[in-house]
Amino acid sequence: MAGSGSVGLPGPESSGMASAPAREPAPGSAGSPAPASVAAVVLVGGRARRMGGAAKHLLALGGSTPWDRTRAALAERGITPVVAVGDAPERGASDAGPEGEVLSWVREEPPFGGPVAALAAALARPELAGVAEFLLLAGDLARPEAVIARLAEADLTADPVDAVAFRADGQPQWLAGRYRAAAVRDALAALDRVDGASCRALLGGLPIRWVPDEDGTTADIDTPDDLERARAEVAGSAPRSEESS
Repeated sequence: MAGSGSVGLPGPESSGMASAPAREPAPGSAGSPAPASVAAVVLVGGRARRMGGAAKHLLALGGSTPWDRTRAALAERGITPVVAVGDAPERGASDAGPEGEVLSWVREEPPFGGPVAALAAALARPELAGVAEFLLLAGDLARPEAVIARLAEADLTADPVDAVAFRADGQPQWLAGRYRAAAVRDALAALDRVDGASCRALLGGLPIRWVPDEDGTTADIDTPDDLERARAEVAGSAPRSEESS
């Protein structure tokens, strides 16, 4: 991820919230945060009922999986540590990641308690104790590289705001956003309970800069049709080998 030369997201849209007071940059920062101050939380533990209970983040997609593509894109941008919320691979299973990755696993309590419970479990991890900002990502994004590239360039100090998140067809894509950790921790503390709480209840009160998703960047894989569509898109964008004469 670029340092002080990062480019903020163009065309901010108002979230309807009053402008937040100006904040002093974090110590040692100049413009957008250094890579070490930005982490990632990836939610991979849903029930996937419409996919027959399959682990959606491990579905085959373009010779890889959404999970591996997400990890590679985060590593390329220097975003670390990464906390995955879901069932960790079984002992002895291969889970080799990209070079430089710092990955840990946690499970929300109770299991399947929803995205807010999952996020609360992740932020309780010691690896995230000193993190200023984090990317919050669904584990079944069909185009994680595009989502991560856009969010990695976001600058929360420009307006300033507490979050930058995508909005598709007028709907907030909470699991495709970049958030200020302190603001989210405060919002968590204000909730009566995290089990079953909605992302809107947790994050909807934050000053947010919305990024319009006009080309399906944040599409995820919820159904078999979604999977086939994602596979067709990946196949269509892959370089074709020249036919032998």
